[in-house]
Amino acid sequence: MSVKTSSDSLDYVIREHASPLEVNAAAWNALLALQSHPSPFLKHEYLSAMHHSGSASTETGWTPRFITLWKGDELQAACPLYLKDHSYGEFVFDHSWANAYQQHGLPYYPKALIAPPFTPVPGSRLLARDAESRHILLKAVIAWCEKENLSSLHLLFCSDEDVETCKAESLMLRHTVQFHWTNTQAPYADFDAFLATMAQDKRKKIRAERRKVAEAGVTFRWSLGSDISDEDWDFFYRCYERTYWEHGHAPYLSRDFFKQMQTTMPENWLLFTAERDGQPIATSLVAVQTTNTPARGINGTKNEVFTEDLGETNPKNSEKIAYGRYWGALERVDCLHFEACYYQPIEWCIQHGYQRFEGGAQGEHKMARALLPIKATSAHWLAHPAFAEAVQRFLVREGQGIENYMEDLGRRSPLKG
Repeated sequence: MSVKTSSDSLDYVIREHASPLEVNAAAWNALLALQSHPSPFLKHEYLSAMHHSGSASTETGWTPRFITLWKGDELQAACPLYLKDHSYGEFVFDHSWANAYQQHGLPYYPKALIAPPFTPVPGSRLLARDAESRHILLKAVIAWCEKENLSSLHLLFCSDEDVETCKAESLMLRHTVQFHWTNTQAPYADFDAFLATMAQDKRKKIRAERRKVAEAGVTFRWSLGSDISDEDWDFFYRCYERTYWEHGHAPYLSRDFFKQMQTTMPENWLLFTAERDGQPIATSLVAVQTTNTPARGINGTKNEVFTEDLGETNPKNSEKIAYGRYWGALERVDCLHFEACYYQPIEWCIQHGYQRFEGGAQGEHKMARALLPIKATSAHWLAHPAFAEAVQRFLVREGQGIENYMEDLGRRSPLKG
């Protein structure tokens, strides 16, 4: 698709792409670097690996229809759009909406989704050079959904700029709760200094959990970037795959996806390996990135420059972020999950000057480990007026419940009063 549009006498061209591979990688990543929250999960390499590995493809219910906005030869805006014929791998649950459509004899699928597949991490979704381009892009996407007779459009885990754009176009907003650890006020000198900020019962519990793992003879080593060996990646996938099968599901991501991550984005991955008697027994894979010159955005920051070199000293205003992503174990050890997925990454973040560790979707148990609640926002457009009205009423009630939940969590803070 190539459609000409205009705004204030400036001509733009909207293009549809059947694969991320059809979009120039350098142009995409340069646009991503301008965003308020340029997470590594919107990098061209990440999205291409999802598609090329077969993890997110038409065969798995993720048909790519990336939309780009051009002015001449310059990419002005873009978004990773997928046609979905199910609601799995999204982490913002709309199964009840789909059931309601079905009960009334209406098709809910395919629907349109703007988000990186299988990745519940807040970040920029409507990549744009300026607010005008972001608005034009969203208008074009909605028009495309109407032309394709799609039931709905969903933008998941949006940035503040995305939310404002969606509000201006009358999309419905929905909130969920995630749990993030931060180290921004007075950076902790070490893990003990971090523990000292917590209530006594929580501090005692964490020390007891870590002691159980140590007394079981488990030690950890970490590897960053190209130091993660082929053997480490192979063992990680054994653990990752086994965890999914133990829960009765096939893994979302293929081994080939992680091979491509090792090749195209090694600097964005940090691996913790648990060992006992010299043998690996579990792993935790964390994504890392550094962004520079923060101003506004999801957590009050806007990052003008997206850097990948984690080995050099970053500017004073840089923000270092870690994202808990995947874990798995071949042996059961009491409290091993907490150690591998929370305590080891947090300790590493303290040692390496990282300001935030995002713990992923859901999981109130994370709060006892000092990952505190934040609201994450998605935006939704439904084509059917009556269903849109019903969903809006539902979201008002659900939103009040989220506010009450946040207030309740605030009263149960694990930090000292």
